[in-house]
Amino acid sequence: MKKRVSDSKTEQAHLLMPQHLNPYGRLFGGVLMQWIDVLAGIVGRRHCGIVVTTASIDNLTFIHPAYINQMVVLVGCVTYVGHTSMEIRVDTYVEEMDGNRELINRAYVVMVAIDKEGNSMVVPGLELETECERAEWENGKKRYDLRKLRRREGY
Repeated sequence: MKKRVSDSKTEQAHLLMPQHLNPYGRLFGGVLMQWIDVLAGIVGRRHCGIVVTTASIDNLTFIHPAYINQMVVLVGCVTYVGHTSMEIRVDTYVEEMDGNRELINRAYVVMVAIDKEGNSMVVPGLELETECERAEWENGKKRYDLRKLRRREGY
């Protein structure tokens, strides 16, 4: 059975408070990484309908900082699926009072579906509905192949 990208797309918002900041007054990267991992897990769980676990964070690009009292919005969606794993893109934005968003981070997270014994399970396919989703799938396939090559080469 295939699922649409929209079936598992998830959005979360956080108001930046002092406990989220590093000594420079910016969003602490580790806090953002935790939020990204949690959101990717929710997206993966919604796609599979079962528990998932993080296999890797393939790419994490910090583009701009975020500061106290800013609203940070994370948007996650499935971009590519293999046999037992799926790639999830998580975009992070700072949202202004007028609703405009500026991209501050993009991450690609690989999640694996697992059963109660911790064994990997087959994930549903992905029904691509738009040209953007098809392009993301093609790029996801390239990243998947690159990850396989890196594993073979010991990276």
